[in-house]
Amino acid sequence: MDPAQPAERTPAEPTPPTPAPSDPAPPAVAGDPAPPAAVGQPALVESASASQAGPDEHPVPPPGRPAVSPGRPGGRPAGKEKARSERSPKDMAISLLVLLVPIALLLAFYRGFLGGDQPSTVDPAPALEQARAASAFPVSQPTGLGDDWKTVSASYRSVEGGSNLRIGYLTPEGRGAQLVQSDVPPERLLPAELTAEGQPQGPTELGGRSWQRYTARGNEQALVLLEPGRTVIVVGDARENELRRLADAVR
Repeated sequence: MDPAQPAERTPAEPTPPTPAPSDPAPPAVAGDPAPPAAVGQPALVESASASQAGPDEHPVPPPGRPAVSPGRPGGRPAGKEKARSERSPKDMAISLLVLLVPIALLLAFYRGFLGGDQPSTVDPAPALEQARAASAFPVSQPTGLGDDWKTVSASYRSVEGGSNLRIGYLTPEGRGAQLVQSDVPPERLLPAELTAEGQPQGPTELGGRSWQRYTARGNEQALVLLEPGRTVIVVGDARENELRRLADAVR
């Protein structure tokens, strides 16, 4: 018989080293700060809070974060939007009335006490005296017009070919009329005052003198008196009866 051979032995796996026991945490001392939480703990708490919330419940926000109302961008309160959308036409009318009342009071004060609608009037005496002093032509001043005729402009100026005395009026009907007295030759004066389209429309008698009716610029009409050394023109958008009244007042 063969001698017995020793059986093959499998080397035993090495036993892992036993970890050294960690040092126990020192006992807490009053006044010492609490130990910091382990890394990742806030995320675990937040995930747990979100998972435990039901379908009809809102998750509790973690500490330090403001609560946001779901379905409202930016957390806008629903009460304000509802209040704005429920404003009735009556409320809007009252708000508009509050704005219009002060404006109406200011307009009434401006017109009633400050004369906002009244035209500014001038004294024609300086222009008349200047024209008389120049002795370029006989100067006439309208008389008997009444207080409802307002003098709004008056000037005497030297122009090419002579000089012009011009007085502007606001008629009782609120229209404009102008009295022009000049020694400029009529062939130059009439186109300048009545435009090139001004055409004679026939004579008319006023105060024993023969005036010529003319068309003028736009909706204006004119009365023209031709005298030696002077031409008188009454022109404006006033009615014909008011123009005749002003022409008859020139003496």
